[in-house]
Amino acid sequence: MRHFPFNRKWHCLFVTRLQPAGLRRTTYSLLLFLLGTRRLRPAGLRRAAFSLLLLFLLASCKARQQADLCIINATIYTVDSAFNKAEAMAVKDGKILAIGPTKEITAAYEAAETWDAGGQFIYPGFIDAHAHFFSYGLGLQTVDLTGTGSWEEILHKLSAYAKEHPQGWIIGRGWDQNDWPVKTFPDNKKLNELFPQRPVLLTRIDGHAAIANAKALQDAGVRPGTTLTGGEVEVKNGRLTGMLIDNAIDLVAMHIPGPQPEQVRSALLQAQQNCFAVGLTTVDDCGLGFREVLFLDSLQQAGQLKMRIYALLSDAPANYDFLLRKGVIKTDRMHVRGFKVYADGALGSRGACLLEPYSDRPGWKGFLLSNPHHFDSVAALLYANNFQMCTHAIGDSGNRTILNIYAKHLKGKNDRRWRIEHAQVVNEKDFHLFGDYAITPSVQPTHATSDMYWAGERLGPAREKGAYAFNDLLQQNGWIALGTDFPVEDISPFKTFYAAVVRKDAKGWPENGYQRENALSREDALRGMTIWAAQSNFEEKEKGSLEKGKLADFVITDKDLMTAAPEELLHIAVQRTYINGELVYKRQ
Repeated sequence: MRHFPFNRKWHCLFVTRLQPAGLRRTTYSLLLFLLGTRRLRPAGLRRAAFSLLLLFLLASCKARQQADLCIINATIYTVDSAFNKAEAMAVKDGKILAIGPTKEITAAYEAAETWDAGGQFIYPGFIDAHAHFFSYGLGLQTVDLTGTGSWEEILHKLSAYAKEHPQGWIIGRGWDQNDWPVKTFPDNKKLNELFPQRPVLLTRIDGHAAIANAKALQDAGVRPGTTLTGGEVEVKNGRLTGMLIDNAIDLVAMHIPGPQPEQVRSALLQAQQNCFAVGLTTVDDCGLGFREVLFLDSLQQAGQLKMRIYALLSDAPANYDFLLRKGVIKTDRMHVRGFKVYADGALGSRGACLLEPYSDRPGWKGFLLSNPHHFDSVAALLYANNFQMCTHAIGDSGNRTILNIYAKHLKGKNDRRWRIEHAQVVNEKDFHLFGDYAITPSVQPTHATSDMYWAGERLGPAREKGAYAFNDLLQQNGWIALGTDFPVEDISPFKTFYAAVVRKDAKGWPENGYQRENALSREDALRGMTIWAAQSNFEEKEKGSLEKGKLADFVITDKDLMTAAPEELLHIAVQRTYINGELVYKRQ
């Protein structure tokens, strides 16, 4: 009897690589016909035997699974626990089906779309652990004052804006007196001359200081002698200079008419597109009102806003009432379970609360924005209801106050993931509190490279050593969350990465890096922008790394963050951004 020259290995290689599935079925039918015509006796036994053989062969060779998208021939940084690399992945229904070598993925999956990455680099979608997405969007419709080199340049920009927009308030943001030849706060005299009948409010880059003209102050009822907790209305020689520090800004800002819903929608969609272009797929929007959260959610539910948002509600009674009533809010793209509280102001405007006076302003220590009893009562409320507390703390006194209050309620190691936002200046005696009580430092590396030119003048050399100490903070719990604080800083995660790893400005200064001992490794910086940022949001099981079963949020770049020369890091370009397996940005 002549045997059919057929073995399982050959069969699998032959059959499983035939596509589509209809062709495979045709091949099997033809094979069955050929086998059925062999001259074997008896015919019934022959047919039964070969039918059983075919059933065995069919069962032993698994057909390729269907996927929506396969990406092949890439360099994929999974950012899993072992920091593994891969070449390809398959995506279906917004999640990762599999990840591995290109040959394995193509052998196991057939996709509606297959894209050859040509060796480009893939990372989990970047997560900004501290930003102001809503206000950034609205700011796109105001006067952009970032990068201005003098008060005179600002006045020129305002005059040009007023000609194109002849009615209503003039709102601007982004000035920084530290970038000017004369590094003092401006005075509103010339502002009053230019705009005697139009109210003007111009907010400093950090959002903790602003200057208003006389018309805005008059409409708000602000007069010399106005005092308040956690803020300052500057008066010189009996007259208002227009400078408002921290809580004093609200005295004027509350009188600005709100934008129309369509204006807000347009602004947020533009903000979203800008974020996608730099690879952001999740942003932590810090300090929202509950109505803003509901508006963002409505845009997400309508399919217009695809950005994922981890929202921290602001420290206001209405917001506490809202979340206590609703409980944790979790949808596919919105997550609300915590609050943003302000301990103090900013170092640049000398509102940060220090243990000892500012080195460049004797007798002045800054201030807390509320009394410690308020912070303690908030901590008690949030702990009792299992909500997250995230507190802005810049100065070493502000950090110590909040760390001690956290310690009182957390009592030891825990998984509450209460955060200190910024943790900018920490006394050497207080670092251990982060580790002892599992408090998460949420920091913004570009603050270091923005402030390094003058931080020493504010703090003095001894105190400066405890500032922007990212590696020291990392060591406390073994992880750290990174963000930008945009629009205070630029939205780019590449600038975050560069500042964390290289600790220089764009011109390569200082030569050896700013306090280089507190730089992060490249792996830790990437973790801080992905899996650790997700962990700070209680979302590490669904995003932050590229693993089977996780959300298909990822970004593709033209150069490798892990190996590019330091001077190339700021020039890496995003080629594609995906959220839920959907292409939301493609570089033109």
